[in-house]
Amino acid sequence: MKHILFLLSFVFTTSFAAFAQENATFPRSEWDYARAILMHTPGEELFDGVIHPYAGLFEYYFDVDKAAEEHRGYIAALENNGVEVYTVKELLNRVPIEKLRACAMRALTYDITNIPNMTPEESDKYYMYVVGEMSRADLIRCILLRPTVTLYGSDTNTGVEAVYTHSPLMNLYFTRDQSITTPRGHIIGQMNSTQRAYETEIISLCYEQLGVKPVLSITGDGRLEGGDYLRGGDISYIGCGMRTNIEAIRQIMDADAFGHDTIAVVNDHKWWQMQMHLDTYFNIIDKNLCTLVESRYYAKLGEPEWVTVDLYTREDGKKEYALTQKDVPFVNFLQERGFTIIPIKLQDELHYANNFLTIAPRHIMAVGNQSKELQDAFAKNGVKVEWIPLETLIKGYGAAHCMTQVMKVELAK
Repeated sequence: MKHILFLLSFVFTTSFAAFAQENATFPRSEWDYARAILMHTPGEELFDGVIHPYAGLFEYYFDVDKAAEEHRGYIAALENNGVEVYTVKELLNRVPIEKLRACAMRALTYDITNIPNMTPEESDKYYMYVVGEMSRADLIRCILLRPTVTLYGSDTNTGVEAVYTHSPLMNLYFTRDQSITTPRGHIIGQMNSTQRAYETEIISLCYEQLGVKPVLSITGDGRLEGGDYLRGGDISYIGCGMRTNIEAIRQIMDADAFGHDTIAVVNDHKWWQMQMHLDTYFNIIDKNLCTLVESRYYAKLGEPEWVTVDLYTREDGKKEYALTQKDVPFVNFLQERGFTIIPIKLQDELHYANNFLTIAPRHIMAVGNQSKELQDAFAKNGVKVEWIPLETLIKGYGAAHCMTQVMKVELAK
């Protein structure tokens, strides 16, 4: 048994050491060679979300077990490409037990409002006893499920009864959203919806276990979700709209945390759930190749789909950014930067074709079963596509890009 424990310790140690390897760094562009990615395979915390999908921020009901199976298949495909995948549960299992217990205590609530003869001291004593006895696996369950035990007095049996409710982290498998990774490092966001707010604490714990300290955490009225951020080599693209606001963007610029001297704030005027983030309608394959959904590509001035860019720049060596261009049409902006744009038709967009993950120049992981027209367009532009079966997972309003946080890369030339 001791030999097994030593071997496991060695595997964990060497695997985590790989995160700090000398030839890996923070990414500058979407087309850098992905080397380390953070993901979360969904589990039982997903069930509460799928029984009322809209309330869970999902599109449709989907099978929890099939979702987990698809997710594991996606991880395997990434690993086959030399990507080191770190999972949230793997990292939580590395958290010192007392810190994990403290996190679980913030997740578990005893409500004694309906038992007037029970003192808070009595309840707290029992609470501390239960949490103190929990195994590591149950502490992680507690963190992911966020249970509330509402107690009632009873004349039978143990003298108390309870109603059990959860506020689970059902959206945690979209590990793109809780943070962004810039050339400067990791930035912890602030979620737009209350039910997702706790996710950032979990992701912060994960970064801590990898031995990295985020360079910034968004505070106050700032709202930042990672699906709104794309790296463009010498420029940051940051969506401003339904899930990310200008206050968060200002905080990042003020902290000099973007790591680029040019910031393109992409203004979304539609605010549609299907296109909630920038990466749902725009994505980057290479330094001169990108995709844009047709509704945005062909939009006319004054239409809700019309996208504009506010450009912030700074001179070399200076910290402050200045607004240098405003309300530039997004399509024109991309074309002026030398991009060939592949339009994504509605039928493919609704199947999350635009939400692919670029793991190397012109090499993407994308949701399978797209139109032949799109397949041909990728082939014509020299794009290697690995079509990943994600039919179940995409019912949660996200796909290959949304489920990954690229943390370390080898820079593309």
